Amino acid sequence: MIVRFGYVAMSVVVPNCSPSKTMTATTFQKITDREAAIRKLQRIAAENLQNTLRLLKHNQAHDIHVYRFSSKLIPLISHEWLSGWDPFPILEPFFREIGDYVKAHGMRVSFHPDHFTVLSTPRPEILKASIRDLHIHVKMLDTMGLGEEAKCNIHIGGAYGDKPKSLERFIRQFSELDESIRRRITLENDDKTFNALETLKACEALQVPMVLDIHHQWVNNEGERAIDLWPRVLQTWADNPQLPPKIHVSSPKSESDPRGHADDVDAGFVRDFLISISKHTDRLDVMIEAKRKDGALFQLMEDLPKLDSRIKKRDQATIELE
Repeated sequence: MIVRFGYVAMSVVVPNCSPSKTMTATTFQKITDREAAIRKLQRIAAENLQNTLRLLKHNQAHDIHVYRFSSKLIPLISHEWLSGWDPFPILEPFFREIGDYVKAHGMRVSFHPDHFTVLSTPRPEILKASIRDLHIHVKMLDTMGLGEEAKCNIHIGGAYGDKPKSLERFIRQFSELDESIRRRITLENDDKTFNALETLKACEALQVPMVLDIHHQWVNNEGERAIDLWPRVLQTWADNPQLPPKIHVSSPKSESDPRGHADDVDAGFVRDFLISISKHTDRLDVMIEAKRKDGALFQLMEDLPKLDSRIKKRDQATIELE
């Protein structure tokens, strides 16, 4: 089994390279010249995109093939005060350069829209805002020139006092999305509400790939093990043969905060899961959701081969499990 590791948005190794610089809505409102305020937003966005390209070059230098973009590339893009603002014509060259680099180096990239993007909501205004946010994420990928292999990963959302009804509503409202959005989506189990089994059932009903978060599954389950679900999870990727299945890994922050993410990842926890699925899986991509970002990735790449002789490094961010 070939396993590639990636990280989320920020680097702890590359200095002064945030792809998430922003402006608060309050600061925007205080600038009396609206056009000047918008130009400032566009400059910040251009810097975020330039820093994203720097991070991709850092990834290429370290054989990191899997990366999640920041969802904050364009500050305030979803804010109601900026309705009607279209920064894409000005930012298109920056997006295109990123997309060209991703394609030239065969990288797998994605977004994870923020927690306020919820399709299970019973409130029409929240649903409208969530759909708008998904449209923006898809437009960023489209502007990069990336195909449907570049996904947006979301959670099902809240239970709103009636989980079965909320799941029903999610499936209905997801089904009503534009096909251009639906084909970009993956679903992930969360750590408090919709567990892996429930998320898997939604994925099967909607024919959507599932991103299994093994930390979330550990803290939120119905007694099943992750390995028990894996053959079905794997099947949700059958319509995306160009993509290996993808999982998320992290470790509990502490005994008192088991849902929080630690700085690094417990190599034993990762090793045990990889071994358990190796008979069923040829390729796997792993997104590390640790506080130390690429630092945690590099540490895990040191720890895994030391932990088990069956694990061999193929490059700086890829292992082979014999």
